[in-house]
Amino acid sequence: MCENANMSAFDWDDLRFFLAVARAGRLTVAARRLEADHTTVSRRISALETSLKAKLFERSPQGYTLTEQGERLLAKAESMESQALAVASDIGGADLAVSGTVRVGAPDGLGTYFLAAELGALAERHPDLTIQLVALPRTFSLSKREADIAVTVEQPTEGRLVSRKLTDYRLRLYASKDYLDRHGRPERPEDLLGRLLVTYVTDLIYSPALEYFSGLEKYGPRRYECASVVAQLEAVRAGVGIGILHDYAARQYPELSVVLPDISFLRTYWIVTHAEVRNLHRIAEVHAFMLERVKANRGLFA
Repeated sequence: MCENANMSAFDWDDLRFFLAVARAGRLTVAARRLEADHTTVSRRISALETSLKAKLFERSPQGYTLTEQGERLLAKAESMESQALAVASDIGGADLAVSGTVRVGAPDGLGTYFLAAELGALAERHPDLTIQLVALPRTFSLSKREADIAVTVEQPTEGRLVSRKLTDYRLRLYASKDYLDRHGRPERPEDLLGRLLVTYVTDLIYSPALEYFSGLEKYGPRRYECASVVAQLEAVRAGVGIGILHDYAARQYPELSVVLPDISFLRTYWIVTHAEVRNLHRIAEVHAFMLERVKANRGLFA
């Protein structure tokens, strides 16, 4: 596909457009990320295909899908991108200033109730650093650069990823004091019969590690299902019912009370980076900061 003569003929900047489309899968999304119009992006992709004499994408109403040749170019382009970033970091970062953009992907619970404040403090400390916190109930692809650093609920086992344990965390059953005043406090699991349980939307769970209610289903046929941790916590705070909440989040609200304390769920967060960018100065700085702040607040998670 990529003979030397052809490689020397194309505009190297076209690779930046190629990577954006390959990762986004749609011209409009890639254009927005590149701060360009979609016709420019389309033109640059066509120019790259012409110069390489290769079809890189299959076009359809659903978006752009890489061909076999496109997949081969993606691996080479990502390697080149990583080397360029490393050079920029080594040369431009000689004065140890932290600058640039780092995107952190995290589950919505940890992102909302811990990282939002902590990473905000880091951004305030470094005026040339932009931190993008993406706190959503989903997984993040580091190979597609959806995030530079990701927090996951399962340790990844595939790809060129570097992971380490961030912290264990515990979840327990909670209810608001107003709810308990109105309905009474359950003293045993059987007391959950007939109660409204605030829980997740089963078919939107993105990891088996998040299936907390599977052992309680026999006690809770009545369910109010919310797709995000934030919505579940707010529903419990409002007195709607009893829900399984993260201790580190629920402890921030004195109106919430643990019920049936013998029922708890221990899970683990992992912090993950891509091997090719993990040593970039800005990414290493944010990574180290996250580890340090979780360690400093270990009592919140214990």
